[in-house]
Amino acid sequence: MSKTYVGVDNGVTGSIGIICSDGRTAFIETPVFKELSYTKEKQYIQRINTIAIANNFPKNAIVLLERPMVNPRAFTATQSALRALEATLIVLENLGYKRDESYFYIDSKAWQQEFIASEIIGHDEMKKASMEIGIQLFPNNESFIRRHKDADGLLIAEYARRKYSK
Repeated sequence: MSKTYVGVDNGVTGSIGIICSDGRTAFIETPVFKELSYTKEKQYIQRINTIAIANNFPKNAIVLLERPMVNPRAFTATQSALRALEATLIVLENLGYKRDESYFYIDSKAWQQEFIASEIIGHDEMKKASMEIGIQLFPNNESFIRRHKDADGLLIAEYARRKYSK
């Protein structure tokens, strides 16, 4: 029985990596759109395009969702990350996925320890390492990985494949 593994790099600048047991891969930017925020002051927010995610999401996959960054001192970023997670969860639930059966949460440190050397520290260095490792593991996705500047979604999917294919 073939399996599909999906890694979701949470957030409006995240990505979704898909790895099929036959070796095919897909890597897409999380689809978003911009609209006016609910605030009185005119400002814009990015929201997850749930229809586009649902149309790109495979059926019957194992999904790993990266836990969102939550930091009270970074309220706007936290708010965005939590909205993105909620939108993604709604899509998964509408597609019939169930928590702890077909979708699971993962901390970024868990999958990063699998692929990125512990000496690499800092956001920019981690993204660079993610991009380089992603290109090594998934050369067919090199142009997208370079454009996106990391391979987090694919690396999360690869972590899922290694963990759940046994």
